[in-house]
Amino acid sequence: MKRVRALKNLSLQSKIFAYGALFVTAIALLIGASFYFTMSESIEQQIGNRALNIAVTTANRPDVIVGFANEDPSIVLQPIAETVRELSGAEYVVIGNDEGIRYAHPVPERIGQKMVGDDNERALINGDSYISEATGTLGPALRGKAPVKNEYGEIVGIISVGFLKDEISHTFFEYVDSIVIIVVLAIILGVIGSTILARSIKKVLFNLEPAEIAQLFTERNSLIESVREGIIMVDQEARISMMNQAAYETLSLPEDIPLIGRHIEEVLPNTLLPKVLLTGEKQFDRTMEIRGKKAIVNRIPILVGKEVVGAVSSFRLQSDFDQLTTELSQVKQYTEALRAQTHEYKNFLYTISGLIQLNSLDEALYLIHDETQEHQSLIQFVTKRLQDPYLGGLVIGLFNRARELKVRFILDEDSLLQNLPKHLEKSLFVSIIGNLVTNAFEAIEHLAESDRMVRLFIHDNGQEILLEVEDSGSGLSPDLQDFIFKSRISTKDGHDRGYGLVKVAKNIRDLNGVVTIENGDLGGALFVISIPKGGFST
Repeated sequence: MKRVRALKNLSLQSKIFAYGALFVTAIALLIGASFYFTMSESIEQQIGNRALNIAVTTANRPDVIVGFANEDPSIVLQPIAETVRELSGAEYVVIGNDEGIRYAHPVPERIGQKMVGDDNERALINGDSYISEATGTLGPALRGKAPVKNEYGEIVGIISVGFLKDEISHTFFEYVDSIVIIVVLAIILGVIGSTILARSIKKVLFNLEPAEIAQLFTERNSLIESVREGIIMVDQEARISMMNQAAYETLSLPEDIPLIGRHIEEVLPNTLLPKVLLTGEKQFDRTMEIRGKKAIVNRIPILVGKEVVGAVSSFRLQSDFDQLTTELSQVKQYTEALRAQTHEYKNFLYTISGLIQLNSLDEALYLIHDETQEHQSLIQFVTKRLQDPYLGGLVIGLFNRARELKVRFILDEDSLLQNLPKHLEKSLFVSIIGNLVTNAFEAIEHLAESDRMVRLFIHDNGQEILLEVEDSGSGLSPDLQDFIFKSRISTKDGHDRGYGLVKVAKNIRDLNGVVTIENGDLGGALFVISIPKGGFST
């Protein structure tokens, strides 16, 4: 158990080295053992065949056949057997008669005795020549047996040529050193190869451990899914390799549609990712139309060294940025309203301070009473007519801004609105009113103070919510009325203008409302907006 735990705690490089070295060692030992046993069987087979060939050759010698006819066969056959033994290298060459009585033997004292081993029957009875293993007087041996036949074909004796098993084993061991050297060299080469492989894999994996790779993979997936931008990654062949949830939502595609592995142009025909793969050029904040919706897209190549191995694109709908712009605009309007209110109250306090220093206490009290009464009257009127706190707060802020700009801001006395329906986004109403009134303030800022007037009308008739914003400016020409909501057009000087009315038009469309522009009674432009309370325009 301790060894298993220690192996688990090893680094990736050490594990690859250890497993590689163990595997190569096991294979080398297995091959060495297999080679040894295969070679042993081959040598044994060769020695057996050699013994058999010697026995057959000796049995067919004429002098051996003639020797059997001699009155004392041993005198003739013993020298022949010893000569064959010495020339062939066999351990013994034994010649016996048809009853297995020895006529020749390496140990002369054993001549005349019966042959040992009980393996002569096939040769003496059947006349077969064969190889056998048996234990004789000299020990276990591999023998070649052949019958001796006279001129009439009768079996008159047997030749037994033997090689002792101990001597064969010594022959095997002569090759063991070579096998061991080969196995050791194979193991050394395997260890070196395992070392090189381990370092190479470690380098490819940026020297990270498996646990670190798994953690990075988990963090990468969590990070990609947490991003609100759509992300698509492609490989070298421009096939999709990864998409996050935001990408499916932006593309308006169900999650069960398999997109991984498909060519990017099948999903986004107008994409420029294939170009990024070819050129390696980074593209930032490019506009693109995705399924009829405008989006802001970034594209960057994925590099390994200097080679482009893929590309990744992140994108987000233009409407999301517009929404952020609207929210920032609203915050800016609230900030301006508060700043204006603060500025007015500072002036008011300075005036009171001056009156008190001049000992004009009655005038100071009258000014305080008048200001308090006017402020309370405004709050009561707004609170009574506009019960929604969002719109009420906006209107009070616009009143303060108008006072700072020396503009007469009128909330139509017929205005009436309780709470806005829950399904209608309040921020859109705030944006519409804030942008239109702010534009009206700017449209009359060049006029004399006595001529600066802006009227706001908000009314809920039960079926729809009506909004009217009118100013005393010079109005809009008929040519501009057709385009002012469609593109960035402004009647004022300076750059970075024309966003407000475009945003107003979009917010009205989001509320399923309609807008018309007329010439108002004050002499300037009159914007009339109708927003159905049911969420559908009539």
